[in-house]
Amino acid sequence: MILDIEVLPRPAGTPEQRYAHVEAAIAVIQRSGLAYEVHALGTTVEGDPELIWELARRVHEATLASGADGVVTVAKFQQSRAGEQTTVASLTAKFR
Repeated sequence: MILDIEVLPRPAGTPEQRYAHVEAAIAVIQRSGLAYEVHALGTTVEGDPELIWELARRVHEATLASGADGVVTVAKFQQSRAGEQTTVASLTAKFR
């Protein structure tokens, strides 16, 4: 399964650390052990569906736990039928 996730915390960070709440969300992804790529407007993660669904919840909750007053999380999930494997590399290879 592939997840593309973006957190939109209010505020994005603190006066000392402009994107503190966004970085808290990314830290959860980094610790997950799943393959991921951070890009300008979100992060793409791939892995087992059960792990991806749980990760999406933890990313959302970490943003609030870091001190954000509120958060909107935008998530896109891609999954193929059993036995079929779609990867980020297979979807982007033509353009890299």
